[in-house]
Amino acid sequence: MANRPAEDHFTEPAVERRRRQISCKDGSAMLSLVSETFSGWSNQIEITQELIDQFATLSGDNYWIHTDPVKAQRESPFGTTIAHGWLVQILISRMQLPLDYEITDFKSMVNYGSDRMRFVCPVPSGCRIHARNRVKAVQAVKSGIQLTMEINIHVVGQERPSVINDQIILYM
Repeated sequence: MANRPAEDHFTEPAVERRRRQISCKDGSAMLSLVSETFSGWSNQIEITQELIDQFATLSGDNYWIHTDPVKAQRESPFGTTIAHGWLVQILISRMQLPLDYEITDFKSMVNYGSDRMRFVCPVPSGCRIHARNRVKAVQAVKSGIQLTMEINIHVVGQERPSVINDQIILYM
């Protein structure tokens, strides 16, 4: 985008298509979202050393494997610095997942946390990441509808995900 600063390394999201509307009050329609099939890929994000260093400063996690390229090249099994797992996970908010549905008829939607989060593979500095997802479960709970979305974040070109997160979204 023209008004993003030059140091921003985020690609543009795909053009948004018309999405089917799913009411959170329609249990069978919500259950129809559960699938073993993952969505297409999100936009890509470049993982720069600058981004890693900024996260290290913010989080206080200055471990050399993240912040010292010379030592990481010499001593790390990865041959370079790697991004913090939490940095990679947090970047999901910058990725636009290509969902073909939109959930409607709720007053509030909240991130209810994660059932499971794993940092499976390292994310080396200088690479690009992207994500895809699937709806893993839908459950009626006392306060509304709980949707569990499995989000897999990959280094572009890698088969195995770097982060797997079963994120729970509560529709009230």
